[in-house]
Amino acid sequence: QVQLVESGGGSVQAGGSLRLSCVVSGSTNSRFCVGWFRQAPGKEREGVALIRSDDLRRYADSVKGRFTISRDGAKNTLYLQMNNLKPEDTAMYYCAAPQRYCYVLANLVTNPLDPRGQGTLVNVSS
Repeated sequence: QVQLVESGGGSVQAGGSLRLSCVVSGSTNSRFCVGWFRQAPGKEREGVALIRSDDLRRYADSVKGRFTISRDGAKNTLYLQMNNLKPEDTAMYYCAAPQRYCYVLANLVTNPLDPRGQGTLVNVSS
C-alpha cells in the first residue's frame, strides 16, 4: 500500500519561496507517476505538476516558470520548489500517485482511489 506524507507548507509573503516535500513509501508502482495538486477554499482541485518515471513533466499554466517538480529516488521523496509565490497560490497542497494513467494533470485528481497524502497548507499574503 502506498503512503504519501507531505511537509514544507507555511505562510509567506508574495514573491517568496517554499519547497514542499512528499515522502513516498509502499508499492514500487508509486514510482511510475507522482505529482502535486492543490485545492483552495471553495474551489475545485487543480493539478499543479506531475513527473513520470521516464521524466515526463507537466505543469499547470498558472505555475509554469515559477514551480519546479523533482524527485530524489534514493530518498523516495518528491519535491515542489515554488518561487515567486502569489496570493492565488494559497491552497492545501497534496501529493498523489496515480496508478494507471500519467499523461495530463487531470490524472492527479480524477481517480479518488489513487493514493494521496493528507496535504500541507500554503498561505501567501499580499
